[in-house]
Amino acid sequence: MKPNPVTWFEIYVQDLDRAKQFYESVFQVKLEKLNSPDIEIWGFPMDMNHVGAGGALVKMQGFPSGGNSTLIYFSCEDCAIEESRVPEFGGQIEKKKMSIGEYGFISLAIDTEGNMFGLHSLQ
Repeated sequence: MKPNPVTWFEIYVQDLDRAKQFYESVFQVKLEKLNSPDIEIWGFPMDMNHVGAGGALVKMQGFPSGGNSTLIYFSCEDCAIEESRVPEFGGQIEKKKMSIGEYGFISLAIDTEGNMFGLHSLQ
């Protein structure tokens, strides 16, 4: 397996407008509509020339949100900042910022669609 094996992620949603507003507000970014003939897809800011995985919010018939067993972590300067925005924009905190030793800190949150995601920072 090559280093950094994950190349893309998708977060499945039911209410795309609500989910888009949630993620744009928590991370203070603008999602961009991507061209796809069969599914609604809004991408997070990405630079294909840098390390890390790009990803998007996706609404696809037959793929419900919530209940999956894969967890993605968003990189943050200080995960407490994004954590503080989660409840403000309709999400909830599952696990407040905690140390993971020499690897930094994490926080676990649930978005407006029932998906759990992680926040990671070194401070």
